[in-house]
Amino acid sequence: MRRLPPLTSLKAFEAAARHQNFTRAATELHVTQAAISHQVKQLEEWLGMKLFERRGHALTLTPDGRAYLPDVAEALDRLTAATERLTSRTLAGPLRITVLPSFAAKWLMPRLSRFHAAHPEIELDLVSTEESWDFSSKHFDLGIRLGHGRWSGLQADLIAQEWLTPMCSPALNARKPLQMPSDLRQHPLLHDTPRDGWSRWLELVETPAVDARKGSGFTDSSLALQAAIDGHGVLLGRLFLAADDIAAGRLLTPYRQRLKNDFSYWQVYPKASALKPRIMAFRSWLLAEAATCQS
Repeated sequence: MRRLPPLTSLKAFEAAARHQNFTRAATELHVTQAAISHQVKQLEEWLGMKLFERRGHALTLTPDGRAYLPDVAEALDRLTAATERLTSRTLAGPLRITVLPSFAAKWLMPRLSRFHAAHPEIELDLVSTEESWDFSSKHFDLGIRLGHGRWSGLQADLIAQEWLTPMCSPALNARKPLQMPSDLRQHPLLHDTPRDGWSRWLELVETPAVDARKGSGFTDSSLALQAAIDGHGVLLGRLFLAADDIAAGRLLTPYRQRLKNDFSYWQVYPKASALKPRIMAFRSWLLAEAATCQS
């Protein structure tokens, strides 16, 4: 009989060691930070040795942890490869997904080639819609929605909490720099849905002198972001959707204050379908991509 520690503890150790952070390991493995901490502690007790040193907020491997990590990582890689070879036949086939238009355009499509590279056997059928269609009647497998995470009969996995902050093109900011919130009076405001976002952000920064009612409005976030990129004004934009534009320098965020939106992005699917290989593959890939984007 093989004497081995629990697989969940080994996975928690490998992820925590790779990220050097329990929170990011928890995000990758779709568990809580407390669960990662418990599983690592369980492994340390099983082995009778410390694997991590905690110095303030920093997490580093002990000499024993550094010695153990390469073998654990290799073993998990080999298990993963063997499992993928065995399940490749059940992975093959279509996966029907409903997705918000702005999420598809600004975040999903630029990353989708990585999913196709990892799972060429899965054929994605994407339907862009704002509607929350019934999965059974429309024969969809999975959906990406904006909301509170509560839909009857559906499992909901948090993709990203949504934060709002002012953003604009570098050219617009160069003409009339945005240094204080009151400088917003010099520029048109652009409104994404919901339109009360500007008034809430201005209340957050205690700047009532700016008229939050002025400016153009958009019901599609990708159009609102493009308007900001083109220099039509300052947008109270969605940071998650704007991540690539900010990284590429097409947009900048002049203020550090961020407003937490009431809604978040969720990945939803019928609870009865949670263990279907194609859903599991897309779910894991999407959550890993989202975690990387936010780290």
